[in-house]
Amino acid sequence: MSEFWLISAPGDKENLQALERMNTVTSKSNLSYNTKFSIPDFKVGTLDSLVGLSDELGKLDTFAESLIKRMAQSVVEVMEDSKGKVPENLLANGGLKEKLKCLKIDLTSFVTHFEWDVAKYPAKQPLVCIVDALAKQLAQIETDLKSRTAAYNTLKTNLENLEKQSMGNLFTRTLSDIVSKEDFVLDSEYLVTLLVIVPKPSYAQWQKTYESLSDMVVPRSTKLIAEDNEGGLFTVTLFRKVIDDFKTKAKENKFTVREFYYDEKEIKREREELSRLLSDKKQQYGPLLRWLKVNFSEAFIAWIHIKALRVFVESVLRYGLPVNFQAVLLQPHKKSSTKRLREVLNSVFRHLDQVAAASVLDASVDIPGLQLGNQDYFPYVYFHIDLSLLD
Repeated sequence: MSEFWLISAPGDKENLQALERMNTVTSKSNLSYNTKFSIPDFKVGTLDSLVGLSDELGKLDTFAESLIKRMAQSVVEVMEDSKGKVPENLLANGGLKEKLKCLKIDLTSFVTHFEWDVAKYPAKQPLVCIVDALAKQLAQIETDLKSRTAAYNTLKTNLENLEKQSMGNLFTRTLSDIVSKEDFVLDSEYLVTLLVIVPKPSYAQWQKTYESLSDMVVPRSTKLIAEDNEGGLFTVTLFRKVIDDFKTKAKENKFTVREFYYDEKEIKREREELSRLLSDKKQQYGPLLRWLKVNFSEAFIAWIHIKALRVFVESVLRYGLPVNFQAVLLQPHKKSSTKRLREVLNSVFRHLDQVAAASVLDASVDIPGLQLGNQDYFPYVYFHIDLSLLD
């Protein structure tokens, strides 16, 4: 599973034994894979400031998760023809060991081997400064994401619209890639070439009757220049003065005159526009994908650092000073085992908060003054990490 539970309990002897008991039970019952989650010794500051940071970190956590999901979706959209390769482009910079920092690793490995990046986010700084740096970093990534993807999507939409015009039927599609100069009588004061769509079953009828549909139709001037599943596109040359009469008679015979006048400059412009858009999209593809990969990694790493900060702040607020707690990362083995895993945790850590434990184990219990509507408050500190970013 790509789901993780990040929990913490006080670091005294009783709770370390409880953690050990939890590890034993979850291991024997094959409920989860557990690892220690290392968090540095931050400067605590005042409890008032921690309360404010708790609220701010909650919002920042939500924003960061939303941002990386949007970035993952952008990778999917950019890699439209290679969607099977998307996961290998959603990686994080190393973190297993200092010497592997330059390597890209999968997201699960990054989380299970998390190490605080002291170079990027100095742990000796006040917590408010670290949170501010993370918030500014993510805000800048979001700003850049919006501008870069907007430019690419506009280009992609314009290209798709042009390509769609060449994919419709003969009634709607552009004809610039079908017709040629030789198909038309051009620059004549008296003659004009029309394009007529004829249903396939009516080809013989067209050949027999087109010359007599109106006066002044040039004999043997028709030619089939394109076909689709329903019919064919024929040329016919006639005198300009009988255009309206010819259109009326053609309509009566279920032949459709397609409004089109050959304009060499316009056709050239259309072809050049398509070529330019294809070239621009190709040029933007590589740099945009590279930017997404690099900044997805940066945003993801920032998000997991935010989780670490939340565990620290909530543990200090919940368990008090001096700072002494142990954070553990649990990876449930399967969806069906999560309920049992929760029961084990609530049983093992019931002593930390009898009221919360009772309410979680029996959701029907109504405890005045305790807001448990979202069922996210447990006897222990708990945060959820879901790496299913493309769902």
